[in-house]
Amino acid sequence: MKSAALASEQRERRMDAVLSYGLLLLSVVFAIFPFVFMLSTSLKSEAEALSLPVTWIPKQFTLQAYSEMWTLKPFGSYFLNSIVVSGVTALLSTIVGALAGYGFSRFHFRGRTSLLAFFLATQMISGVLVIGPYFQILAALDLYNTLTGLIIAYVTICLPFAAWMSKGYFDSIPRELDEAGLVDGASRLQIFFRVICPIAVPGTVSTLLFAFLLAWQDLLWALCLISIDEKRTVTLGVAFLVGEFVIKWPMLTAASLIGSLPTILLYLFLQRYYVEGLARGAVKG
Repeated sequence: MKSAALASEQRERRMDAVLSYGLLLLSVVFAIFPFVFMLSTSLKSEAEALSLPVTWIPKQFTLQAYSEMWTLKPFGSYFLNSIVVSGVTALLSTIVGALAGYGFSRFHFRGRTSLLAFFLATQMISGVLVIGPYFQILAALDLYNTLTGLIIAYVTICLPFAAWMSKGYFDSIPRELDEAGLVDGASRLQIFFRVICPIAVPGTVSTLLFAFLLAWQDLLWALCLISIDEKRTVTLGVAFLVGEFVIKWPMLTAASLIGSLPTILLYLFLQRYYVEGLARGAVKG
C-alpha cells in the first residue's frame, strides 16, 4: 500500500512539473516571439518583407534597414532626446519621491493620510483626461515643443508613484536606525543619505526603473507635446515611420528593436533590485 501511494504521489509530482514547465515554455514563446519576428523582418529586403507567404527566415540577410534607419531619419537625435528626457525624469522623480516618502514614513502631520490618498488617486486618472490642460499650461509658459516641458509632464506623472513606493519601503526599515543617528548627532538629511538610502537601494531602483521606462516608452504625451522633428523621442520617431501610403517594414522593425534595447538591458541588469523593491515597497513591515 505504501509503495502504491508513493508511486501515485511521484506521478502527481511529475505531472505537476510537466504542466508547470509547459506553461512556462508557452509564456517564454509568447514573450519572445514578437522580438524574433521583428529581428527576422529587419534582416529582410523590402520586397521579401511584403511577399506572401511569409518567410520566417530571410532568404538573403541584409543590414540595409539598420543603415537606412540612421541615414534617412535622425535616429541619433531621437535617442539623445529619449536619454535626456528619461534620465532626468528618472533622477528627479526618484530623488524627490524618496525625500517625500521618507517624510511620510517618519513624520506625522495634519493632512498626511489625505495627501497619501490623493497621491494614490492620481494614479487612477487616465492621462488622456489631463493632457489637454497640460498642453495649455506648457503653451502659456512657452514650454511647448521643448524637452523641459516633456520632462515636467513626466515627473508629475511619476512623482506620486515614487513617493508612495518609497514610503512603503521606508516603513520596512526600523526607526531605531534614525534614533541611533540622532543620538550620534546626525541631522535628518545626514541620516537619510548616509544610513537610510544605502539600505533602500532596491526600493530606489524600482522607482528609478518605473520612471525611466514610462518616459522612454511613452507615445501619447510626446505626440501631444512635441511637434518638431528635432525634439522627437525614439517612440515618436518610430511611430512616424508609418507613412500614409508606404510603410517600410524592415526599417520599422529595426528601429523598434534598437529602441527597445536600452530598456531591456536596464531591466536585465537591475531586475533583482526591482523585484525586491516592489515586494517590500508594496506592503508595510
